[in-house]
Amino acid sequence: MLEREVKLGAGPAFHLPDLNGVVDGVTITAPEAVRLETVYFDTADLRLARWGVSLRHRRGEGWTLKLPPIRATSDGQAALLLERDELTFQGGATKPPPAAVAIVRAYVRTAELIPVARLSTVRRRVRLLDAAGARLAEVVDDEVSVRDGRRVAARFREIEVEVAGDADGIVAPLVARLRGAGAGAPDPTPKHIRALGPRAMEPPEVAPLVVEAESPARDVIRSVIAQSVAALLYHDPLVRTSGDPEAVHQARVATRKLRSHLRTFGPLLDQEWSDPLRTELGWVALSLGAVRDQEVLLERLRERAKSLPANDLRSALGVLHLLEVDIEGLRKKLLADLDSPRYVDLLERLVAAAHAPATLPEADEPAGTVLPKLATAPWRRLRSAVKNLADSPADVDLHRIRILAKRARYTAEAVAPVVGAGAVSFARNAAKLQTILGEHQDSVTAQAWLRGTRIGGRRAFVAGELIAMEHVAAEDARKKWPKVWKSLDRKGLRDWMPAK
Repeated sequence: MLEREVKLGAGPAFHLPDLNGVVDGVTITAPEAVRLETVYFDTADLRLARWGVSLRHRRGEGWTLKLPPIRATSDGQAALLLERDELTFQGGATKPPPAAVAIVRAYVRTAELIPVARLSTVRRRVRLLDAAGARLAEVVDDEVSVRDGRRVAARFREIEVEVAGDADGIVAPLVARLRGAGAGAPDPTPKHIRALGPRAMEPPEVAPLVVEAESPARDVIRSVIAQSVAALLYHDPLVRTSGDPEAVHQARVATRKLRSHLRTFGPLLDQEWSDPLRTELGWVALSLGAVRDQEVLLERLRERAKSLPANDLRSALGVLHLLEVDIEGLRKKLLADLDSPRYVDLLERLVAAAHAPATLPEADEPAGTVLPKLATAPWRRLRSAVKNLADSPADVDLHRIRILAKRARYTAEAVAPVVGAGAVSFARNAAKLQTILGEHQDSVTAQAWLRGTRIGGRRAFVAGELIAMEHVAAEDARKKWPKVWKSLDRKGLRDWMPAK
């Protein structure tokens, strides 16, 4: 379920105002009061809270897991509408359900989930209904007591406006009415964060450092590793729950960047430490990639099929159903890999790497002196590979150029904080080369899949139509990529790279 709400502060003197007339045609229900007893679970170091996640048990309701906010949108009148996924589970009150724990496995790993906050809440609630009696929103006034055994350790109050469906237009007038009655400014801080205090507001377990040219190279290495590890940890629960291809994509990018960084900065790393880590990252990247590649292919062919005549479109959807079945199987394998002890062990090692990578003494030198030299190696490999291409390169050779361009881009992005704008411009142009060659590779992959699919009759004819479209796209990319390469192969883009 998608939770969409605005939170407001409120003092002891606040009284929930009459909401009749706040929006034309909306009925306001009579206020009702309930008492809620809630226990929040987390690790001892509050990993979930620091990542913006909550796991609670509420008497009479069961378990609720809330993931980090998906987005925050403003209505232009100071009301911030937060959206986040909310999942519910059944189970006893003393131990979190295994299904809920599995979703946050990347954060918890081998740690124990324990009760960290107990809240008693007196909730006064009114609902706003449309002409058909459907709920548009509800406004709740919560008086919260934070309990320490039988003692009340703290008290606070908050107002929530929770919106159903697409009733966003109701938010601004509701917030205006509430603030006019004395409610405070919008405050997105969840109840359990307020109850837990400053420790719960610390940065997540893994976070990048602020670095500059004078920083030791090891700090830059640590920072770029932490950035990608944090991205992997953040997207892991979304891979498990959302079915959104973007979640798999971002998790895969994180693993690829990590492997690239371990390779680029290899001369400054303990090889006995970094090589096994790269191997394990390759394993999970392969599992993520199997799903991602097929999802890209499916999305691509769906778009191609839209240009077909209606009769052919129906046959095309039959062909694409085979791809959907394939993706479903690959996703099951991916989830099995993510639930394995091997993956949990990898995450533990990655978190440790984000805190203290095994660097060599040379990494204590200033980053501005050491790292630009290492950053030139991926570029030289890319340039050499392009120079050695045949006049009409094979598809596999163009794919290799794309991979090398991506590594050069990742490296430039990694050293940009200590090198400056030159590396940023270089990375931007490398991304353009990566994109055009990615279009070529996607076309080649689509053609190969269509040719290899066992179909007959009308579906085979439609597959041929799609192959023809993909062939045109591949040829177009072949014509365009040399110009993009020339744009990247400009001396001015490499001023930040030291000479041999």
